[in-house]
Amino acid sequence: MVALVFRNLLKHPIRSLLTIGSLTIAIFLLCFLRSVVTTLEAGIASADSRRLWVQSAVSLFVDLPTAYQAKIDAVPGVERTCKWQWFGGYYKEPSNFFAQFAVDPDELITIWPEVEVVAGSKEAFANQRNSCMVGEELAQEFGWKVGDQVPIIGALFPRPDGSAYMFDVAAIYRPTRATVDSRTFFFHWKFHAESQEAITGSAPNVGVFVIKVAQDADPTSVMATVDGLFENGPQVVQTTTEAEFNRQFVSMVGNVPKLLSFIGGGVFIAILLACVNTMLMAGREQVRDVGIMKALGFTDGSTFGLLIGQSLALCGLGGGFGILIALGAQVPIATLLGRFFPGFRILPETIFLAIGVTIAVGLLAGIVPGRSASRMRAVDALRRQ
Repeated sequence: MVALVFRNLLKHPIRSLLTIGSLTIAIFLLCFLRSVVTTLEAGIASADSRRLWVQSAVSLFVDLPTAYQAKIDAVPGVERTCKWQWFGGYYKEPSNFFAQFAVDPDELITIWPEVEVVAGSKEAFANQRNSCMVGEELAQEFGWKVGDQVPIIGALFPRPDGSAYMFDVAAIYRPTRATVDSRTFFFHWKFHAESQEAITGSAPNVGVFVIKVAQDADPTSVMATVDGLFENGPQVVQTTTEAEFNRQFVSMVGNVPKLLSFIGGGVFIAILLACVNTMLMAGREQVRDVGIMKALGFTDGSTFGLLIGQSLALCGLGGGFGILIALGAQVPIATLLGRFFPGFRILPETIFLAIGVTIAVGLLAGIVPGRSASRMRAVDALRRQ
């Protein structure tokens, strides 16, 4: 029976190859789209419940006064507070863009224990005003090592003469959690503040404050207290958990998970229709074969199994190739999308989903021609030819 299944598929090799190719692309896309969704969900699920983010209640793009930090530090239950300012520069060329943040080094090191230094030292980063700490992936991309001097041209905070800000690489970090970006560039808030004060004549504000809540404190109570502290301005704030902050950040580019789910559903319907069409054509072409099989004594179940087997074999080949290509492209895709979706990887659950979809499509595509073949009488099948 197995030999007969593949013999029938090879009767029309071009059609079979095109169907397998479409399935390969569809299952690859399914794995990729689902992995983007799971990566986004993982970033939210793995957020630290003791980290809170304080931003303007108006918009993430509205800065907060620097003086807010001292008041936040005085709130009961607040253990540490770190400034977090998006810098928006680039390395040599605008195409060399990556995330850069001005932070309080000592606070960053304490609040984010999942940032592990693998070259240089945290102390060197904390003690040198013009130093920076960069992600391992970013250092590998540009060939940076500890002691190198890195020029960053400010796009959001440019110098009047257009020259670059110079930073010394003091530490290279590797995240101990996959959802933490390894392509980020951290430098001193004081360096940023002094530079901007020299350029504009006034101290800059802060984009976001990050709070580490004490172990015995209630994060909900801390959030309410901080929000109440500035309810009369000059900037009203909104304090959220890290999970909620990440969710809001994702929503800034739209409901990505829902969009990708719709696309995935469309891909499933497309491959199902393609396979159903192929199997219907195969069923019509094999009417004589079915008649001969039944005349030789093959049961209705055998003829049904023949068509189902062809459908499963066709889908199995296409789905298998799609899964293998997705797994093989996992590292290049993770590198390409790292700046947008840190921690991208294809989970075992996604592979099982792809296998399930492949089997489901194979069964659904083979049921109609299979049932038609099983109900057909030998004499009727032979008369049709």
